[in-house]
Amino acid sequence: MFKTIINAFKTPDVRKRILYTLLLIVLFRFGCFITIPGVDTVALNETMNSASNGMAGLINLISGGAFSRFSIFAMTITPYITASIVIQLLGMVIPSLERLMKEGGEDGRDKINRYTKLLTIVLALIEGVGLYLSYKSSGIFVGDGFLTGFVVVLSLMAGTALLMWLGEQITDKGIGNGISMIIFVGIVSGLPNAVTTIWNLIMGTGSFSTTGLLISLGIIIGAIILVAGVIFVQQAERRIPVQYAKKVVGRKMVGAQNTHIPLKLAMAGVMPIIFASSFMTFPAMIIQMFIPNIATQTGFWNVIYQFSIATSTSNGIGWGFTVANAIVYLLLILGFTFFYTYATFNPAEVSNNIKKNGGFIPGIRAGKPTTDYLASVMSKLLWFGGLFLAVIAILPMLVRFIPNIDLAFGGTSILIVVGVALEMVQQLESLLVMRHYKGFLD
Repeated sequence: MFKTIINAFKTPDVRKRILYTLLLIVLFRFGCFITIPGVDTVALNETMNSASNGMAGLINLISGGAFSRFSIFAMTITPYITASIVIQLLGMVIPSLERLMKEGGEDGRDKINRYTKLLTIVLALIEGVGLYLSYKSSGIFVGDGFLTGFVVVLSLMAGTALLMWLGEQITDKGIGNGISMIIFVGIVSGLPNAVTTIWNLIMGTGSFSTTGLLISLGIIIGAIILVAGVIFVQQAERRIPVQYAKKVVGRKMVGAQNTHIPLKLAMAGVMPIIFASSFMTFPAMIIQMFIPNIATQTGFWNVIYQFSIATSTSNGIGWGFTVANAIVYLLLILGFTFFYTYATFNPAEVSNNIKKNGGFIPGIRAGKPTTDYLASVMSKLLWFGGLFLAVIAILPMLVRFIPNIDLAFGGTSILIVVGVALEMVQQLESLLVMRHYKGFLD
């Protein structure tokens, strides 16, 4: 592996891509420490410390600490991700947009990308206004006039636009997917805090703690098992064999061909968890905008708020809220797993393409039987993949009830980090293989 890295740096093109990616990552981390003008840092620290285990802590994890500092990157790249999801969903219901996605070619992709960027700016404006209104009453802003709000919202929008540009540059000229890389770096930046937490468990109040050591070993072993499981599910696939008969192409006879359709266990990746998490925390975000001190109040809206944030915190949340929230969370993840996968992989469309090209699945008749067979296989894979994602997402909710445990890394974080790391390794593999170097897997 180390020899492969050395060979990668010896190759001018690959070395340039790696260094360019590292440069943009440094710019991203530097921007995470630039606080928005008009923010009182003392009041900000007090407010964020009191909410470190709530929704603010969840957003802060993804942003790499940018949210707790209320920097220009406080909203991270989430408006762009939301905009991409909305555009994909609209493509399912708007025929002209669907044709643009499937048949537009390079021009169609450029238009879709333009629509996504415009929607990102709109969503960034809405989210920026929401953040300003949510924290206006907490006193973290020097002034409360229109000019202060304008500067804060404009800074947040500019930060999101800059992150969107950085992601595009990494994708085009760097290594890996730029948007995924930004999220990856934000999560990995919390690793020192996780190490510090484990060290504090071992040392206790200054002296060695046997109980803390055993808990730390359990956390480390559990994390290793979790990473191994994520890698297995991410790499595992069901291969559906497909045979193509001989046919005449022009004046030539093309021979029979055997191939396969790779169906992964987790085709939707981490998207169902993101969808479900956003759906669960959305009520709390809306309630906070209109009732800033809802956490200290009682009544119906406080119950809804406590239930909503049980996904991301255990601070003051009892087992009843957590278990009920976990059940709803599990059902949402399963539902979004089926929804998102069938939105991106249509068995009927795949079956028609196989039939048009003169292919068939051995033992299965072409047409509707092939569609039913693919749908049946997909359903079994999705049940397994959806339940796996649900366990990954819900397990940290239960671990948080262990005393003195407040790790920065949860199951969702590990799923994202491992997925992005595998994607980077595969892209670097392909770049090195093209230049006749041995890869990581050799």
